[in-house]
Amino acid sequence: MTVVINPDFNPVPSLDRQVSVSVNADVENAGAVALFVSAEGELPAELAASFDRDSLAAAGFLGKAGQTLVLPGSPLRVLVGSGKGIGTEAQLRDAVAAFTRAAREISTLAVDLSALVVGDDAISVEAAAQAATEGALLARYRFDALKSDPKTVQLERLTLVLTDEAADLAEAAEVGVERGLILARTASLSRDLGNTPPRHLSAVKFAEIAQKFGPQFGLEVEVFDRQQLIALGCGGLLGVNAGSTEEPRMIKLRYTPEGASDETAHLALVGKGIMYDSGGISLKPSNAMHAAMKLDMMGAGAVFSAMTSLRELGATSIVTGWLMCTDNMPSGSATKLGDVLTIRGGTTVEVKNTDAEGRLVLADGLVLATEEAHRPDAIVDIATLTGAAMMALGTRTAAMLANNDSIAEQLQAAADSTDENTWRMPLDHRYREQLKSDVADLSNIGGQYGGVILAALFLNEFVDGTPWGHLDIAGTMQAEGDDLWRSTGSTGFGARLLAEFATAFEAPEKN
Repeated sequence: MTVVINPDFNPVPSLDRQVSVSVNADVENAGAVALFVSAEGELPAELAASFDRDSLAAAGFLGKAGQTLVLPGSPLRVLVGSGKGIGTEAQLRDAVAAFTRAAREISTLAVDLSALVVGDDAISVEAAAQAATEGALLARYRFDALKSDPKTVQLERLTLVLTDEAADLAEAAEVGVERGLILARTASLSRDLGNTPPRHLSAVKFAEIAQKFGPQFGLEVEVFDRQQLIALGCGGLLGVNAGSTEEPRMIKLRYTPEGASDETAHLALVGKGIMYDSGGISLKPSNAMHAAMKLDMMGAGAVFSAMTSLRELGATSIVTGWLMCTDNMPSGSATKLGDVLTIRGGTTVEVKNTDAEGRLVLADGLVLATEEAHRPDAIVDIATLTGAAMMALGTRTAAMLANNDSIAEQLQAAADSTDENTWRMPLDHRYREQLKSDVADLSNIGGQYGGVILAALFLNEFVDGTPWGHLDIAGTMQAEGDDLWRSTGSTGFGARLLAEFATAFEAPEKN
């Protein structure tokens, strides 16, 4: 059967989008200007001349965080509620995103940061410029590469205003803008990959994208096909791939900072890349979650996207990425319940549920990471792994588990910086008994409860005592509607988090 695919389709359109972000002393002919208005206190002077709080309330605007009201004129003035005030980068990112969405038909925007970066409660100007840049670019993101007539008005120019009292901070603001542009591109690239339909983005095509774009960002790229994976003994990845007509791929990425040596810290990142997850023989029900299973490769997408930012962000550690890519399909050749797979290194696993496949492909990657000649100082894996994570923490917070407190603390710091929330859950070894098998070394599932912990305990079996962290992003992988800087579809969750984590990475002390 021949399926026609748009030959002009670009699976990573965000790499083509050009947005100009500048720091200036005035609005510079912007089409829309943001005015931040708190819920209490005096109105901004430029607003108080024409309005009072009663008139704004009559129009439904109370200054609550995230509220917006568009006032006609040239330029448009967009009132953005700031609640009790904007005191953190996350609040500023949210406020700028709300402004950008309210001015959705305008391609040139301006935000005055002066009042936020001067005074006792000021936000660092670098952090403010970065957050504002991210908020605007990520809020305007839309995946419309497959639409014949896209309606999204692309953001062309964002002006961050620093008036006379803050003019001496412009140089620091430019640094923040540059970081914001890099990280917004990083998240948008991850969103592009997650939003791309599975027929357009197989494991083979993902490998081709990595080979094409990776070197442009200073990455060495090595791709392993089915025969090479057989030679490596990657039974987890091959077992999940067994029911598919598409070949699997393992994509190895390497970032090496200038002047690196054997003493340079080394971080390994392992990403789950299930390009489409039907559940295999344990077939998923045909519902909305099944339809979202093109997003099951977002762990691999986050690793790849994060690693494209490392050179520009000035990361000083060696970073190796392992992207474990295949789809998971039912067929006459598919892995069956009760089959036993042999993971790289020899551990045997009884498959009791073929829809618990992510941990099988990750296991191969984790073992390979530990075998590097320059052994990593730490390993972090990221995966859309368990529905239990969504049940426990909802859709705005990812589960984080770790066998090392330093790694957990560094991951949490990156999560706080990016507002990609994580919550550390216990790696409770009392549940390890549930992973025993009568016919193999391990089972790929445990009991009915504690699914997040059981999945992490399974993965912990393959890190050989290396300091390790695990991010379960199943709940955070998509936004069902536009939500501030989170746009409908793939959230790209984890890409900015991993970029910040890897850039600031410090090797844990050896025991």
